[in-house]
Amino acid sequence: MTDTDDPDVTIDSKDASCPGPLMDLIGKVKTLDAGTVVELQTTARNSTTDVPEWLEEAGHDLLEIEERDEYWSIYLEVN
Repeated sequence: MTDTDDPDVTIDSKDASCPGPLMDLIGKVKTLDAGTVVELQTTARNSTTDVPEWLEEAGHDLLEIEERDEYWSIYLEVN
C-alpha cells in the first residue's frame, strides 16, 4: 500500500454538500498523472460510500478512509 501520510494532492471539500466532494474529486483526478496519491477531505458522510463506488467504476485505487475529529480523509491513487 502507498504511504498516505504525505499525499501528492489534497482536495479540501470540507463543508461542501453532496455531491460536491465527489465532483471536486472527479474534476481534479482528470488533470493528474497515474500514480498520484490524493487526499479528499470531506464532512459529507455520503462521500465515504459514494467516492469508493466511483473509484471502483473509474478504475482508481482506494487506499484508506480515515475518520478524523471533524471530517473524513479519503486517500486514493490515480490509475
